[in-house]
Amino acid sequence: MADRKVVLITGGSAGIGAAVARMAAKQGFDVALTYRTGQAAAQTVAEDVRAGGQRCEIYCCDVADPAQIDAMFAAFDKDFHHLDALVNNAGIVDVKARVDEIDHARLRRIFDVNVIGAFLVAGQAVRRMSTKYGGKGGVIVNMSSIAAKLGAGKQYVDYAATKGAIDTMTIGLAQEVAKEGIRVVGIRPGIIDTEIHAKGGEPERGKRMEGWIPMKRMGTAEEIAEAALWLISDKASYVTGSTLDVSGGR
Repeated sequence: MADRKVVLITGGSAGIGAAVARMAAKQGFDVALTYRTGQAAAQTVAEDVRAGGQRCEIYCCDVADPAQIDAMFAAFDKDFHHLDALVNNAGIVDVKARVDEIDHARLRRIFDVNVIGAFLVAGQAVRRMSTKYGGKGGVIVNMSSIAAKLGAGKQYVDYAATKGAIDTMTIGLAQEVAKEGIRVVGIRPGIIDTEIHAKGGEPERGKRMEGWIPMKRMGTAEEIAEAALWLISDKASYVTGSTLDVSGGR
């Protein structure tokens, strides 16, 4: 329906992105989500959203490629006539390594996805939301990580550094578009029970680190989704430029 709010979630085929998609649909949003390789998983999320009566469209998009971002938004514009919220969630992590073991190719890829891609997607969202461009406003939620504050030494300082950049982008972009009807906020998840640990070559990492967390357990993707949907909602109408730690006390 034309009056439904629309949320776009990058990296929405699994983990936090998928949880946000399902929860947003339950709260009445139509959903657009992107995936890079997980087409079957993205389709499953879409089917779950549609089962509740909401619309869902999926787009294959590697956010490291500006041309693919442009193509994704062109397709989005044909499917939806407005954008109310962006969850800038797409991100990658590599295997554990010290800084002196990290090469240029690894750095190039992780910064292309986690930082440059996030900037370009946010810029496209601003062009659709901002009153400067004829939009009606909206909310951008940038997915950071508690690693941005902790540094992730002897694990993946490169990943932590990309999330530090996201924290800075959240502050600066919020300042730029506050008068244009857009709020920009962030979330720093802690150790969350998702596939990211396996993708980083350590499927048992989350369980192993539970003793390091004051609450003595991993968080769930749904707990991060709850935070995202609150930040998107009017209940957070005076929140912008802030990043919320959802990390069990770390």
